[in-house]
Amino acid sequence: MKIYTVDAFTSEAFYGNPAGVCLLEEPDQKSAAWMQQTAAEMNLSETAFLMKKREQEYEIRWFTPSAEVDLCGHATLASAHVLWEEMKVPDAETVTFHSASGLLTAFKKEKTIWLDFPSEPPEPAPLKEGLLEALGVEAPSVEQNRMDVIVEVDSEQTLRSLVPDMKALAQHTTRGCIVTSLSEEEGIDFVSRCFFPAIGVDEDPVTGSAHCALGPYWAKRMAKQHFTARQTSTREGVVKVEMHRSRCYIGGRAVTVMKGEWLI
Repeated sequence: MKIYTVDAFTSEAFYGNPAGVCLLEEPDQKSAAWMQQTAAEMNLSETAFLMKKREQEYEIRWFTPSAEVDLCGHATLASAHVLWEEMKVPDAETVTFHSASGLLTAFKKEKTIWLDFPSEPPEPAPLKEGLLEALGVEAPSVEQNRMDVIVEVDSEQTLRSLVPDMKALAQHTTRGCIVTSLSEEEGIDFVSRCFFPAIGVDEDPVTGSAHCALGPYWAKRMAKQHFTARQTSTREGVVKVEMHRSRCYIGGRAVTVMKGEWLI
């Protein structure tokens, strides 16, 4: 079985978010327990496992080092990148993924890979006791969708200086906490950081699925549908976001940094 490490949401190696991509060769070749162990061995925020169903269509599952998740943007982008790069799918063709979050597609436009994902709009939610204390902030807005809590802070400087109490934060989220603010950088609409200690990832470098919530969140506040966003982790990455009714298009680039074979 071939396995790859791909830096997603970047055009430069060692930036963006590294994801594992494992190409399974036969249906039911490996169990979910094996996938979980493999993801722990890779020790990346997510590893994607792909099984071909028919031409240009693949089943996809995503695992963190400690849990399976329902949706992952950067590992899906990395998977599409590998399929095109390794000529498993013709370069001009759309890739369809069958996933726990329904059908997802990936297509290329110029040098950008676009993911057609479900929009996951957050709604105002009661503030969970201890959440802001765990983040160490005061927040004018707290919302939530089925996966994450979204906390807006007053400035990019506040966002960048956060040092959350990860152990405490893990007690106050379903999947994780997305912290966001308007950007202070020309050409960037908003910035974010994403914390997922409850599923074994303290801070995710660049999170595609988080922008399925951030897109509709900022669309309401900025009265626009197209965004350029930056996730301000130590690796950083740029994410394009386009709102299309109930869908959210997530765009970025990717670089393969390693490829090999599983021997077990």
